[in-house]
Amino acid sequence: MTQDKNMSLQLKEEGNEAYKNGDYDAALAKYTEGLSLSRGDKEKAVLLKNRAAVHLKTEHYEDVIRDCDMALELCPRDPKALYRRGLAHNAVSNYEKAYTDMRAVQELDPKNKEVQDLLITLHRLVQDRIEQNTRLGGKVKQMFEIVFDASATHATEKRITGANNLVAIARERAGSELLLQEGVLKRIVPLLKGEKNSEIRVALIRTVSQLATDAKRVVKILHEVGLPLLMDVLNSKSEDEVTAADYCFQNMLRVLTGITENKDNKKTDAIRSRPSTEPREYENEINSIMLMVTASLDNRAMTGICRDSLLKILIKFIPHDSLNWSTYFIRASGLEKLLSIASEVEELRDECSISLTENTRLTTAILLSKLYESQCEDKDRERLLSIIEKYMRELLLQGTESSQIRCAVMLTTMLLGPLDLGSMVISKEGVLNMLLAMANSENILQQKVACEALIAACSKKDKCRLIMTDGIEILKRLYASNDNSIKVRALVGLCKIGSMGGSDASMKAFSDGAAGKLAEACRRFLINPTKDKDMRKWACEGLSYLTLDAEIKEKLTEDTVAIRSMLELAKSGDLNCVYGIVTTLVNLCNAYDKQEILPEMVKLAKFAKQHVPEEHELDDKDFVDKRINILANEGVGAALVMLSKTESENSRELIARLLLAICEQQENRGLMVQQGATKALLKLSSDGTKKGKECAAQALARIAITIKPEVAFPGQRSYEVVRPLLSLLHVECSSLANFEGLMGLCNIAGMTEQARQRVIKEKGISKIENLMFEGHEMIRRAAMQCFTNMCMSPDVVKLLEGKNDKLKYLVLCSADEDLDIVKAASGALCMVLGQSESLNHKFFETEAWAETLMFLLSHSDTEVQYRGTVVVNLLVHAHKDIARKVINTHCKDALVAVVRLEYPAVVHPKAQEYARDSIAQCVKLELISDPLAVEE
Repeated sequence: MTQDKNMSLQLKEEGNEAYKNGDYDAALAKYTEGLSLSRGDKEKAVLLKNRAAVHLKTEHYEDVIRDCDMALELCPRDPKALYRRGLAHNAVSNYEKAYTDMRAVQELDPKNKEVQDLLITLHRLVQDRIEQNTRLGGKVKQMFEIVFDASATHATEKRITGANNLVAIARERAGSELLLQEGVLKRIVPLLKGEKNSEIRVALIRTVSQLATDAKRVVKILHEVGLPLLMDVLNSKSEDEVTAADYCFQNMLRVLTGITENKDNKKTDAIRSRPSTEPREYENEINSIMLMVTASLDNRAMTGICRDSLLKILIKFIPHDSLNWSTYFIRASGLEKLLSIASEVEELRDECSISLTENTRLTTAILLSKLYESQCEDKDRERLLSIIEKYMRELLLQGTESSQIRCAVMLTTMLLGPLDLGSMVISKEGVLNMLLAMANSENILQQKVACEALIAACSKKDKCRLIMTDGIEILKRLYASNDNSIKVRALVGLCKIGSMGGSDASMKAFSDGAAGKLAEACRRFLINPTKDKDMRKWACEGLSYLTLDAEIKEKLTEDTVAIRSMLELAKSGDLNCVYGIVTTLVNLCNAYDKQEILPEMVKLAKFAKQHVPEEHELDDKDFVDKRINILANEGVGAALVMLSKTESENSRELIARLLLAICEQQENRGLMVQQGATKALLKLSSDGTKKGKECAAQALARIAITIKPEVAFPGQRSYEVVRPLLSLLHVECSSLANFEGLMGLCNIAGMTEQARQRVIKEKGISKIENLMFEGHEMIRRAAMQCFTNMCMSPDVVKLLEGKNDKLKYLVLCSADEDLDIVKAASGALCMVLGQSESLNHKFFETEAWAETLMFLLSHSDTEVQYRGTVVVNLLVHAHKDIARKVINTHCKDALVAVVRLEYPAVVHPKAQEYARDSIAQCVKLELISDPLAVEE
């Protein structure tokens, strides 16, 4: 017991020390550890209050309130706990509760001036809120009468305006509370059931979404509105209604689960952890939504756009381990329902068929991929495979042509998503032969679906060789078909087999000239005057394989008509076209990783008579840059913005790689901003694969370096870009990414105090400081310049005032060998010494302070010399004792020399002004006689 108590006290002291030094993470850890060891109520209360103080600094206000509540349970009417809880309530706009707490503090400490001032402010805010609620109450009653009163005969336009006003009221905290008190949910339910006007229905759904701001409200919504009604609303033919209901569902799930869009998915390079077995607080509500969504997937009554929305909800939440949705989904026969959707064929539709959209198959493939990736162990993946085999076997046992067609379509969908799973299925005995037999039949539909499946199967080289051996003649025969839909699919199959060698110039699947003929055939389909979207989509997919050949890249880039046709198709927003277009563009820009091959390894491979890939001369950087410039000028940025809406993480990564490659050249960065790429890059940098997010962040950094941040990132975007830029400072990122991230942050930090506060809030200071010690000269220089701009923030000045060596490092860097580092460090000193008296005293803790001042004052660079005179001027004006220390060194002679210099080339005019003023200040303080007067 005594040992625990002593340890707890020691941890408290260590936490207090860390708090004083601004190391809030360490302080939080110490206080939390101390709480686990403490036994007495008084001791626990102190630690809870201290932890609340840390949470206040880090702006985690809900945690402040929770810790203070616990402290007050142990020590009622404790002034510190009441005060900190009051501050937290004030920060989250709970003015009434903040006022109550501050009144209690005033009773305990009547002379506290700070509390008195805060009470005056809070009293005014509370009165304003009462008046606002009074006005708001009248407005709510008026809106209720217009929107919900069935006996009233208001015009439709007035009712639409009233419904939209409800959305605006629900956005405000006070408004949403008032709406719930007035029973808005019970009024919305009958109106949603009977209202015919789509705009009013959309507004009502959006009102429900705005009310779902915390878990208790979501539970209230689920009880009063009900899941069945929300699902009926989602099941609409109106895209606006479906979008509004989809957002409502996702918002409720985010609130209940605590999972936000910015949180990284569980997908990591490491082995996945098992799902948590601890019960979640709102587990029943979460699982009921999941089961309702799963059960509705293959409901024949659902519209196509509603089904797409359900699939997207599952795509968002199945990847999270903590929910364990993948297990529940499989138990609820969700996989069989997905396979049922995946095997739907438009040409075989009847009254019992499932409604689909043009994007349903691709969305289903993405969900299958997420589901497969969420299986942690081999036995789980084998279970998935056995369910698919069983479903396929039951389908084929029907023994009809339509069952074979459905099976082929299902295989194609799987190969578009979880490729490994699809490859395992197609490797089963007889499956590939069945597809080849279907392709060789006379039935047009069988030929079409078999061709699509064979194209998808060619993603693996072993399948490619097998199809080349057994099916090449079949594909050639199908290419000769009079039916264009068959012809173009066979063409893509031939293109895919022809690209088996990849970018290796020495490895060709067909004879010389064959690839060029295939590319010309694809071009004809792409620029088809009939503008058939399906044909053009397949043509783009064919080119995505052929453009691995450098000669075809050059020909296609020079073909303006074909490029414009492809970009026009991309701008249409058809997500089925994403893969073909994006892959083609990636090949044209060489926006893929190239493995560096050591010359020694090449010699070894040749000696061992192993094949060594050869790079084509047309893939040299000059040719690649030329192709990128052509695409940028043709508006590729706007096309990529449209395609970035896809749910496929791999496609999003390719789009990020493309934008990064385009932004490599400075002249293209302005074009990307004009074409709206910055907004898309912000989304790509927060959601996607690890590599995709890094590429998007680096592209944003390149834009921030070249273009003024106010122009490139107007409004709120200038703050949103901070997080992705800071992600580039990670140790795992490349040196170039570190450097560009720092340069971009430097410009952002130079904008406004709000931007600098955002960097601090995202814990960017420590990341910048780490790179100030980097061995690479340019990274260190960029880090120092970035930190210099951050020194304009008062919070950074306070950080330097703490018990640390940060100021000492700035002083030492001011005498560095690198000129740019000297300018940045001395510039930082000028800023911080002018803002803090204590830093003027702390300056002398550095042993080499005098040498540093002399180095600056006697420097040959006029800018450095100018900064040196400013530093000395700030020191001598700070305090008489400080001025005495400075002027009793050789700095006096250096200042006199600066004043006496007469050549503008060797001295900055303002440096002479500051030097003269420093001498005058020392004379005024009677520390020296005037050396300039003596000279005269």
